[in-house]
Amino acid sequence: MARTPRDGQGRNQRRDRDDGGDDLVDKLVSINRVAKVVKGGRRFGFAALVVVGDEKGRVGYGMGKAREVPEAIRKATDRAKTSMIRVPLREGRTLHHDVQGDFGAGQVICRAAPAGTGIIAGGPMRAVFETLGVQDVVAKSNGSPNPYNMVKATFAALVRLQSPRSVAARRGRKVSDILGTRAGSEEAKEAIDG
Repeated sequence: MARTPRDGQGRNQRRDRDDGGDDLVDKLVSINRVAKVVKGGRRFGFAALVVVGDEKGRVGYGMGKAREVPEAIRKATDRAKTSMIRVPLREGRTLHHDVQGDFGAGQVICRAAPAGTGIIAGGPMRAVFETLGVQDVVAKSNGSPNPYNMVKATFAALVRLQSPRSVAARRGRKVSDILGTRAGSEEAKEAIDG
């Protein structure tokens, strides 16, 4: 008998796996039971959405469909592992800058946050940030509450993130020129350039 999410296997289920040295964490974001009407009744299947990450700046998502729940989750996990992206993080805990992402009717805003803020985000976005390894972020979904659109919009935002080092290399300048100084004083700028 196929298990449904109401059997105690709720959303955002965390399962740690050891996959050949890569310590990847996968989270089940959504599972949906779908029915196909055929001669003689209905044929049920399951669609799963899974987010996979190493909690160190790499994350991916995948979707899978099958007649049984475990098979749908396995397919989604395999697809997520092949679609992983690397996201630059500031101090390994938050985003470098505020960013917005859109996909279909889904729209998300992700903002960098000071240490100790935690992950302030809705369900599907929280799963992405937890598997990515972000510790401090403030995120808001303004569009569709559909988990598929929210995850894709979050990934659209994460792809747009740029580190100061990559921007400086592209412009042919120093990182200190890109960041400027927090205090804004000439002495602090000379100390950085020093």
